[in-house]
Amino acid sequence: MSGTHSTGPAAREGHRRSGGGRIVMGLGIVAVGLAAFGIWSRENTLAALTARAEDAAIPRVQLIKPQPGPPRRSLNLPGNINAWYEAPIYAQVAGYVRMWYKDYGATTKAGELLAVIDSPTIDAQLAQAKAALAVAQARSRLAQVTAKRWQALSGTQAVSQQEVDVQTANAQAETAQVAAAEQEVVRYQAQAGFEHVVAPFDGVVTARLTDVGDYVNGGGGDVGARGGAQELFSVSDIHEMRVFASIPQEYSDILKPGLVATLTLPQSPGRVYQAHFLTTAKAVNPQTRTVVTELTVDNPKHELLPGSYATVHFTAPANQDILILPEQALLFRAQGMQVALVDAQDRVHLQNITLGLNLGTSVQVLAGLKATDRLIDNPSIGMLEGQKVKPVQPVAGYGEPETAEPPGQAAGSAPAREPQRGVSAMVEPAAAPDAGDETAR
Repeated sequence: MSGTHSTGPAAREGHRRSGGGRIVMGLGIVAVGLAAFGIWSRENTLAALTARAEDAAIPRVQLIKPQPGPPRRSLNLPGNINAWYEAPIYAQVAGYVRMWYKDYGATTKAGELLAVIDSPTIDAQLAQAKAALAVAQARSRLAQVTAKRWQALSGTQAVSQQEVDVQTANAQAETAQVAAAEQEVVRYQAQAGFEHVVAPFDGVVTARLTDVGDYVNGGGGDVGARGGAQELFSVSDIHEMRVFASIPQEYSDILKPGLVATLTLPQSPGRVYQAHFLTTAKAVNPQTRTVVTELTVDNPKHELLPGSYATVHFTAPANQDILILPEQALLFRAQGMQVALVDAQDRVHLQNITLGLNLGTSVQVLAGLKATDRLIDNPSIGMLEGQKVKPVQPVAGYGEPETAEPPGQAAGSAPAREPQRGVSAMVEPAAAPDAGDETAR
């Protein structure tokens, strides 16, 4: 019949094919959309990773500024403590030690007996000199009497004037012989006096190098030339001590009257002694480039010992207008001493500088820097002119000892890796993940 729809099998098959085509087309559109989204997402991810890699390639640096110098500068140096006076005591006569009277550490007064030496040779020579003096005196008396008698006969026919003059001259010669014999006695008496070894000044016996029965040689006033004399005692005056220190040449300007230093000794921790400037060598040692300086310190209780080692602490005013830098900010290059400045565009400029005094962990900068300059702390040796850097802030408390486990760290888990030495620990704001970065999600 006309005007009616066919509902036969052919019509139903047509409808089924038409619906299947639409489904296939829809699936194709979905697949194309997913492919396009995937391509877009990968491109977005690649761009984000590229940007992040480029940012990570920029060195992170910590910036510092030059600081004004300290108001005072200090210097700690080793020093040697010597006695005010120190005398080695030698024997002046040869003989055997009969007895010694002062041992190590004994206090003594000037002229006090230290030891007695038996010297039979000197005693015999003294006795001989006294006998020779007696002979000379007898001859002198006889010559004087004879000269007077001849002088009484002068002008008579009994004697000639020549004979009178001869007798007078003989009397004068015998008088001179007496004077010579007296000096010989004095000489041997002086040598005999050296049998008694005495202290040259008030002090302390710091060494006794002899014993009863020891044979000693006389120094003869020239111990070094003879080389055979032996030191018997060493006496030191320690009421006041001399301290010697070698001052570096660059600190020689502080050496002037009125300078006061302090001493510390390893055997007296916490004890401080005042030392006062006395004099200097007024010359620089060309081998060490130092100036020998002498200071004095009172020692009324004899607490300081001769030969001791001490640390001498010097302080002096400093020029605060001279800028200082930490040593780790310096670059040692072929062009000379440099620092890495950072300009307003965060680019590096390698600046030549002139250094002054070394203050320990910091150094003075005499030229090449301003107080407003920004420079890199602990720059890499490979830092280049014009290189882009990224300033960051240091981690608060970096380098302080940890007293507890970090929050959230499980017991027994491996601790966080410690930053390498010489590398500043720095933090920067974490970058938010890109909206299209699938890996961040």
